[in-house]
Amino acid sequence: GYPPLNQPPYPVPQPGGYSVPPYPMAQPGYGDPSQPAPPPGFSVYPQPGGYQPVPIAQPVGYQPLPTQSYQPGPLSPPHGYQPAPTNPGPSPAHDPHNQVTPYSAVPTGVPPGLEYLAQIDQILVHQKVELLEAFIGFETNNKYEIKNSVGQKIYMATEKNDCCNRNCCGSLRHFNMKITDNSDHEVIHLVRPYKCASCWCPCCLQELEVQAPRGTTIGYVVQTWHPFLPKFSIQNASRETVLRVVGPCFASNCCGDINFELKMKDEGASVGRISKQWSGLLKEVFTDTDNFGIQFPLDLDVKVKAVLLGACFLI
Repeated sequence: GYPPLNQPPYPVPQPGGYSVPPYPMAQPGYGDPSQPAPPPGFSVYPQPGGYQPVPIAQPVGYQPLPTQSYQPGPLSPPHGYQPAPTNPGPSPAHDPHNQVTPYSAVPTGVPPGLEYLAQIDQILVHQKVELLEAFIGFETNNKYEIKNSVGQKIYMATEKNDCCNRNCCGSLRHFNMKITDNSDHEVIHLVRPYKCASCWCPCCLQELEVQAPRGTTIGYVVQTWHPFLPKFSIQNASRETVLRVVGPCFASNCCGDINFELKMKDEGASVGRISKQWSGLLKEVFTDTDNFGIQFPLDLDVKVKAVLLGACFLI
């Protein structure tokens, strides 16, 4: 029943060396609409060697199971799962709430370079020993290292003054002090004019101006007159007293620390302390190098913390 060779339509070669007629070709048998359906288990696909499986007889009353498509069951979500909202909203690029929250939020209004002060409640101030001053007593510009509670240097303070003023006026001299960070950027500038230090004179008392950055005043340290106690007022940029520092009657202590209490403006509760730490017998006798510690509330305004640092240098 095949057409002659080299005449269209051509037979289709198959594996095994035999050919089948090209599609379509109506042949009697299964696939012909006029023929009955094949029994269950019979395959219409040609088998190798012309083998056709024998139809399998089914028991009387056998009904094949209906074929149904598989539908997966519902999966229970994990504990604590919250589905995403389906309401349409702004795209992530234009969503004002789609912002990355920093680990530690920096309060607003903090002068540049003082962000670290918002995270600490204690400062250590160590004066560096100058060899020329230690051996011959020639007064030089003081230098200080400002560290945190674990001894890591966070700032560096350097006094700016002339030679005559340092050696003639001593501890009463006026000075400008530059406080820089570890990148040598100035973050605080202190200005101390020449003032009197007598407790018996209520005028011309000690004063220090704190600027951060340079040229922008953030507070003052002003001595409050008292007949026998060293007292200082910590003021903001508007000259309003925020805190007070009260020292001991005798600002000296052999082999011990000298504490200046940090109190509220009514001098009631104590909220911190400025301590002159004992540096050892040799340093205390032969040099004027000092080590100070400053303690203040953690949530205190950063600008007030910077003014307290200036109070430490004034003391």
